[in-house]
Amino acid sequence: MKKLALLILVIGCATGAFAQNTTNEKPLFERVTHIEKKIDWFNFYLNMQGSFDASFNYDQSGLSEAAFKMRQFRIEAKGNITPWLSYRWRQRLNRGNNGGNNIDNMPTSIDIAGIGVKLNDQFSFFAGKQCAAYGGIEFDLNPIEIYEYCDMIENMSNFMTGLNIAYQICDNHQLQFQILDSRNGSQEETYGPGFEKSRAPLLYTLNWNGNLFDGIYKTRWSASVMSETKNKQMYYYALGNDFTFSKKVNMFVDFMYSDEQIDRKGIITGILKEQNADLDDHNALDAEYLSVVTKINYRFQPKWNAFVKGMYETASVTKTRGDIEKGNYRTSYGYLAGIEYYPLEDSNLHFFCTFVGRSYKFTDRAAQKGYNTQRLEVGFIYQLPMF
Repeated sequence: MKKLALLILVIGCATGAFAQNTTNEKPLFERVTHIEKKIDWFNFYLNMQGSFDASFNYDQSGLSEAAFKMRQFRIEAKGNITPWLSYRWRQRLNRGNNGGNNIDNMPTSIDIAGIGVKLNDQFSFFAGKQCAAYGGIEFDLNPIEIYEYCDMIENMSNFMTGLNIAYQICDNHQLQFQILDSRNGSQEETYGPGFEKSRAPLLYTLNWNGNLFDGIYKTRWSASVMSETKNKQMYYYALGNDFTFSKKVNMFVDFMYSDEQIDRKGIITGILKEQNADLDDHNALDAEYLSVVTKINYRFQPKWNAFVKGMYETASVTKTRGDIEKGNYRTSYGYLAGIEYYPLEDSNLHFFCTFVGRSYKFTDRAAQKGYNTQRLEVGFIYQLPMF
């Protein structure tokens, strides 16, 4: 096991001081060997979400697919080498590993790979590939906990390479400033041909994490500016608000807005190409997206949780160009409900039954027919501590 840990360190596993929460469950290594693990420099996890899905589209043919799926399967290693030096590495096993043509020479299967350095009680930094420090409560959760992302997050580039500097103002407030590559692939792969190349394709994010009123209200807010191509930027704002009303009831409300001089999400581009609009084989210009996501959890028994979730999103064009008209093109809705069962204490293992519904409405200028989809899932979520 020591050789395995050293090998993982050599090939670049890395940590984040800004990582999602992990379980307190006793590692599988201790259960098998009956030897207590007394080191913190190597912790290894399997992150899993698997389910049987029945998908429906009643606008077309009813049941469209029934299949077993492993939506999330990630391996993760992290630890503290010294009191001031840490590392974290997380990789998706159900995604390709070819990263030779990417701007950072890293495959998109790798979410996180870098080191964290604690300079003192207030300042720390994380260098390497990492999650963008965007605001939003749901965005910061472990991906295995998400049954369905909103379109905004689903179509974003969330893991890039760069530097995150954190300043702990006090116990309840933290500021982060982050500089990342603005993309993974080449500029032409991301936006299409015809744009002049940016000399510094970077993403700048300022993030505030707050804890107010004795933990009743928590914030995760951010403002970002991204250099897309030369003289073309994206501006992104996210306001995450978490409310804990009692030990049984909590909720969050996330507001997200993106103003893109070149369409980065691709939703508007897809709509306009369906219209055969003249885009010269590149992404659309002047796209605008708005998303509101809310979720309520009710832990009605120690081992049982029920939830409902709603999503409201719009996709628009902000300027008229030729035959492309300014205005809203699509409004989408999401509605989820489910129940979760946690059989073990000090473990995040849970079994779930979830309903996921989506509805897409197009305006007259989009010249498309709206549609609805539904999905029923029965499965499990588990962050299994291996070592």
